[in-house]
Amino acid sequence: MESQVRGGTRWKRFAVVMVPSVAATACIGIALAQGALAASFSVSGQSFKVSADKLVGTGFSQYGAIDSGYTLDGKKTAHPVAVSAFKSASITNMCQSVVTPNIPLLGSVSLTLKAGGGGTPVEAENLFIDVEDLSADATFKGIDIGVAGKDLNKGPGIKDGDSANPYGFAQQAESATLTDVKQTAWATTAGTFKLSGLKMSLSTGVKECY
Repeated sequence: MESQVRGGTRWKRFAVVMVPSVAATACIGIALAQGALAASFSVSGQSFKVSADKLVGTGFSQYGAIDSGYTLDGKKTAHPVAVSAFKSASITNMCQSVVTPNIPLLGSVSLTLKAGGGGTPVEAENLFIDVEDLSADATFKGIDIGVAGKDLNKGPGIKDGDSANPYGFAQQAESATLTDVKQTAWATTAGTFKLSGLKMSLSTGVKECY
């Protein structure tokens, strides 16, 4: 069975249809061992953008959750997210950007990370992405929509520590292929993250991946 989806997803529409999130996001180039950080770690006050030409993933699952964290001035906050998980993923021409605003004397400063663009894609295992907004072309094989979160079995289940309802809406697929990916995310964890051709740069002003 195949299903194709095109368009963006925002929280107000998330309860109706969750579009699979994409793109591995590098935590500033560091590979995180799954479980090395608590799954319920507090997210920072900065979301980040990720783009990719293509993501090919196996063992896909997705469910709704809440990320607790802070604003940049230290106040507690929370973000509704669609958590997309893959047993394995291969990402071509990945770009990640995050903008830090209001730095004295400098204004905004942008950090941009690029990898997987030299013919060798980024590779990730046990990948979890907490996504706020997404657009992509997507094709799924063996998709199940409307699964209870606790019964996810084609891909990773609900991550330990996630604020998610185990009886709530979820979906899963044997595989997913996404192209022309653009997303905003709050967090990513992975068992392994191999970034081929990694390049990182800092620049003043707002310079994002898209």
